[in-house]
Amino acid sequence: MTNKKKTAIIYCEDQFAEVDGKTAAGLIRHSEIYSILGVIDSSLAGKDAGEVLDGEKNNIPIFNDLKDALKSLGKVPSYYIYGKAPLEASIPENERLFILEAMKEGMNIVNGLHQFFSEDPEFTQMAAKCDVQIRDIRKSPIVEDLHVFTGMISKIDVPVIAVLGTDCACGKMTTAVELNNTLNAMGIKSVMIATGQTSLMQGSKYGASIDALVSQFVIGEIENAVVQAFENENPDIIIVEGQSSVSHPAFMSSIGILKGSMPDGVILQHAPARKFRVDFPDMEMPTVRSEIQMIEAISQTQVIAIALSHEGINDVEVLKFIEDYEERLALPTTDVLKYGTQKLIQMLSDRFPTIYQKIKAMSLESIPAEDLLVPERLW
Repeated sequence: MTNKKKTAIIYCEDQFAEVDGKTAAGLIRHSEIYSILGVIDSSLAGKDAGEVLDGEKNNIPIFNDLKDALKSLGKVPSYYIYGKAPLEASIPENERLFILEAMKEGMNIVNGLHQFFSEDPEFTQMAAKCDVQIRDIRKSPIVEDLHVFTGMISKIDVPVIAVLGTDCACGKMTTAVELNNTLNAMGIKSVMIATGQTSLMQGSKYGASIDALVSQFVIGEIENAVVQAFENENPDIIIVEGQSSVSHPAFMSSIGILKGSMPDGVILQHAPARKFRVDFPDMEMPTVRSEIQMIEAISQTQVIAIALSHEGINDVEVLKFIEDYEERLALPTTDVLKYGTQKLIQMLSDRFPTIYQKIKAMSLESIPAEDLLVPERLW
């Protein structure tokens, strides 16, 4: 089969594998649209992106700058992706020069910031001169194309699972993507609803970058995405990507996701070693228990599993946290990057009969006879 992905290089200077480099990390781990040929980060030049990010080589090199990248690759990728997601809305002056340089080389620009490059006179003039395109992922559709809440979400009759979190950049998208991919690989049709710029860049068919929308339309856009996915795809399950956290005072996204998707269950993502909220060093992280209480107090759903980020902790510590949360909260807990999604899928099969029957029908012949004596367990 011919690879139809578009070749791209990601700019992530000084932030690859760091919190503000989550867009680059997401695209390195998964992308249905782009074939990533390299990453630009001079602080890690010469290393392999996969080894830096997850400890496993993926043959995606990290370069010092664009000139170094083009020389090493021997060709010009089609796209230059701005792979950082800082709290600030605009880019520094030196990074403007890098974007202009990429356009001069004939590369289209993909931008996930709130600063729209397609509305910048210098960028638009250079794009026209070089005959390249600028794609602003967070640019909201025109008002006529936006949706308000209608109540149609009540017609959904398959499980809708939201992956929320206790903070920003703690692994919600990664868990949602990994779970979605594994379900589909098993033959369970899962559709993921994107709510942020990275998952849209990865290729999610449904959703919107909700933090760029006028608040009037956030809930309606989420509802519309879920309804459209349900009507168009006939899925077995729908996974909704989370943003920020319900308890975070700086952001409203998670509340909109709860209201718009009306999930049947929530997987809560947490970084147990993190002491303070990202970009807010004076604000302590909430506990998992307090976040669960808040989610369940303002919605009619329940938290049904915990997913952990191993940020700042070793393998032994991860296992201790897993054991601790499972004992104290009586919820299945895992780290999908280290241990996969097996626990989460088992939890879904235990809670949702349609998922159980689907898995049972597909895997019955491959299950050892002794395991069939315990019908509620699928592995």
